[in-house]
Amino acid sequence: MTRRTSRAARDADAVFDALGDPTRRAIVKILAGGPRPVGVIADALPVTRPAVSKHLAILRRAELVTARRDGTQHIFRLHPPGFAAARRWLDGFWDEALARFAELAEGDGG
Repeated sequence: MTRRTSRAARDADAVFDALGDPTRRAIVKILAGGPRPVGVIADALPVTRPAVSKHLAILRRAELVTARRDGTQHIFRLHPPGFAAARRWLDGFWDEALARFAELAEGDGG
């Protein structure tokens, strides 16, 4: 492996790092139901509103959520293209794992 990581690998790392926290995964689940303001998200979780805002900032940097302003509220929604990096990584991982499995199975099947 080279010392330089590809953009795709960095993007996947950012997504997995962001989703590694259970509170952030809970936020993603909440937003799967549709756009929500920060206050509504915070009310559904056992953490403070400032903590939710910090988690949302991490999800935003990983490009998993976007926000728009509606008056004094910030409305967050999932950003499906942001999940593509993780999907590509998982697809590649499974493709490699299945290819190795097939090689082993064919070698033992004789």
